[in-house]
Amino acid sequence: MKDHLLMAIDLGTSFIKAGVFDLQGNERVVTKEAVKSESPGPGQFIQHGEDLMDAVERCMKAAVRQLKEEAENIAVIGFTGQMAGFMGVDKDWNDVTGWSCSIDTRYVPYAEAQNAKFADDFYEISGTNSPLFSSKYEWFKNEFPEEAKRIAKYLMISGFVIGRLGELPIEEAVIDGSLITWTGLADVKHRCWSEKICEELGMDMSLLPKIVESSDVVTHLSNAAAEKIGLPAGIPLVSGAGDKIAGCTGAANLAPGEMLFEAASFGAVSCMTDTYEPDHEERGYDMLNGSTTGSFCAHYYMPGSGITQEWFISNFYQEENETLREAYERMDREMAEISPGSEGLFAVGMLGGTVMPFNGDLRGVFMGQTWSHTPAHFYRAITESFAFALKTAIERMNAKYPQFNGRDAIRMIGGGANSEISAQIYADVLGMPVETLDRTDPALWGACLLGAKGIGLIDDLEAYSKARIHVQKRFEPDPSKRAVYDTLQERYNRYIGILTPLCREIQKGTGE
Repeated sequence: MKDHLLMAIDLGTSFIKAGVFDLQGNERVVTKEAVKSESPGPGQFIQHGEDLMDAVERCMKAAVRQLKEEAENIAVIGFTGQMAGFMGVDKDWNDVTGWSCSIDTRYVPYAEAQNAKFADDFYEISGTNSPLFSSKYEWFKNEFPEEAKRIAKYLMISGFVIGRLGELPIEEAVIDGSLITWTGLADVKHRCWSEKICEELGMDMSLLPKIVESSDVVTHLSNAAAEKIGLPAGIPLVSGAGDKIAGCTGAANLAPGEMLFEAASFGAVSCMTDTYEPDHEERGYDMLNGSTTGSFCAHYYMPGSGITQEWFISNFYQEENETLREAYERMDREMAEISPGSEGLFAVGMLGGTVMPFNGDLRGVFMGQTWSHTPAHFYRAITESFAFALKTAIERMNAKYPQFNGRDAIRMIGGGANSEISAQIYADVLGMPVETLDRTDPALWGACLLGAKGIGLIDDLEAYSKARIHVQKRFEPDPSKRAVYDTLQERYNRYIGILTPLCREIQKGTGE
């Protein structure tokens, strides 16, 4: 048993990662390959299936080369990655649509029209404020009718990669249950496709993949794929989970009430629960399926939060010949010297609007700036704004799940967890301890755990995960800062309503 190695593939927006771990959770190899993309026009972002598979195969091959003869010990391959988008393939698994994620915004008019008619069903049944798959389906069918006729299945990116690596018959194409929320086509509570929504949207349900469990063995590595990559044929391929749910698994955030904050490109907070309780009053979060039937996740994410921070650092702060990491570290030192509230500078950091509840009009705003403010003031104000948004979402979760109030701490993962001053800001604003962990990539490890469970190497997923991750540092909220941040929190919530119509005017060119 000790010789078994676990492999996971993380299908990100810009990069594919392959990680190999032993059963104790020790990282043996992590490799990364860029994915080729095209942006031929405004709002267009396309990744072709062949380019995706090329990146996956190169990434896996690089990991195998580093492992050398130990690659023979890989017992299973699990998958994780993007949770929103769509791809249509023909009966032979040829890519017809390209992988189209949320960055490809050509579908937005269709999303707005669908939401105007069916928003209540989307939220009540599919658990989402922002269905993506359903609107992209209608967009492609209407804008590219001839190409749409060729499509045999609509898939998520992991389903496409699994199908190609395992040479699945197209009729056996799959989607993991953790991915169905943002399709807008599912009955999340019952972990199945919604006949009601599909009928409303005119969706042919035969074009949808089979919904499977996160630890299901879906197929096995084909001879052709094995020869390309350098692995033995027949390795089980386990469906795995979307990156948010795989991250919860790897960070041992699995028991009802436990909460995880991912400070990443798309920041998010996830609260695990064993009941399905959407926020009907304010729609302050979405409902995802967990990695096992009967588990759910109240989930709030901030589109492009980490991307916004990197945009600010790289465009307005990073010096010539300074690496991005060095710039972040220098910013942390400067930001730590600034008092709560950024000395009168206030920000709304949602440069791409918000989605929970959906508000596409809101854009980034700075106010109160004076000649005394430095880049560090602006950056701290952005960070504080993300903390205010998170607290609003957590308060909605607590309102719907009062039994979870009084939790001991919230765990923090992602690149942002490397910043101690950011972790302290979140602790102070949220009014609860923030804990960082000793695992740098819990989504990869989580996908490995789901793979190990799928082939019977582990039984109790929660206990196994908890035994192999530890708190690295705990940040206690500073009581002296509570009054300041409570005032700013109220101001943030109020200003969102005031600023939204102003942002709308500016976008329409009527704000001069």
